[in-house]
Amino acid sequence: MIAELNKQLQCYSLTIFYILIYFQNKIINMLETTYLTNNFLIAMPNLADPNFLKTVTYICVHNKEGAMGIVINRPMGINLGDILERMDIEIENPSSIGLPVFNGGPVQNERGFVLHQSDQKWDATVAVSDELNITTSRDIINDIVNDNGPNEVLIALGYAGWQAGQLEQEMADNIWLNIPVDKDIIFKTSPKERWQAAVANLGIDLTLLSSQVGHA
Repeated sequence: MIAELNKQLQCYSLTIFYILIYFQNKIINMLETTYLTNNFLIAMPNLADPNFLKTVTYICVHNKEGAMGIVINRPMGINLGDILERMDIEIENPSSIGLPVFNGGPVQNERGFVLHQSDQKWDATVAVSDELNITTSRDIINDIVNDNGPNEVLIALGYAGWQAGQLEQEMADNIWLNIPVDKDIIFKTSPKERWQAAVANLGIDLTLLSSQVGHA
């Protein structure tokens, strides 16, 4: 009896949660666009696109021209050492070659990105926030393997991109939920646990939802 009551209460909570999300998105559409730079995008359980199934994407840029982000929980099964074989870089810090490389998204997956915490700047470093930067130039890789780079990094190939207005529409369609970035999820949480860790910050278990819940 108690178990059944708890199940019903949980269902009611989920229903209320999505009612709130629905009206929140409607209000956002009526007000000035809210840009999501330096936020996580959490893929909803009903998102079937294999490129983004149960992904967490760190949004590096979001403005009126579109958005760009790096998926942080899709390791490719290769490491930095595999990439270095093609870059002709001398290695002085052998431990760095074991750093995993992530599939950052389906766009330009031959292009490298390094997400990091550091006050250092390299040839192509962009500050996403006061604490997180993204660098695309070769010199940061050279410094990482020579023990002069940032202490915490996420290396990715490719990125996720949205055209002007596309991400806003997807948010209104309940494809994603967003939360403020949590650096511990990026740098201290196992990749296979990052989606659930991000979801936990919402205070609700999205894995209990059916594929139909969440649609307006």
